[in-house]
Amino acid sequence: MKKNHFLLFSLVVLLIGCTTTGINEQSVAIPDHAWRSAYSPSFSFTVSDTQSRYRIYIVLRHTDAYRYKNLWMQIGVAVPGDSLLTDRRNLILATDDKGWLGKGMDDIYEHRILLNEEPAYFRKAGSYTYTLSQLMREDPLEHVMNAGIRIEKVTE
Repeated sequence: MKKNHFLLFSLVVLLIGCTTTGINEQSVAIPDHAWRSAYSPSFSFTVSDTQSRYRIYIVLRHTDAYRYKNLWMQIGVAVPGDSLLTDRRNLILATDDKGWLGKGMDDIYEHRILLNEEPAYFRKAGSYTYTLSQLMREDPLEHVMNAGIRIEKVTE
């Protein structure tokens, strides 16, 4: 009985300790690690605080076998009450000098690529939906494992 209470207490402490205020990250696994151009995962976030500033990141995970130094992507944002806004981005994943720019473990690399140089405000409260599409010539784009969005509230 005491062992069960200790395990429950440890789990609660771990969950509370891992909770970070102001960060919301969502990602999906790319089926068969081959991102087809027709596959456009979407991520919805509810924003209630329009007074705070936010940093927005694309989160990508790929294997060392990924063949390119970049990834062309279309990013769509559905704003509450407005139409869909889209932006094309060339995400740099590696350089000749440094190799992969993301954090790596064994043959897997994760990138958190900042989309907005200056922290931004969400002007309207409500649900924002981000949609990601790969725009590379290779279809499907091999060796991409995960794609997602990370939104961080700036706490200065």
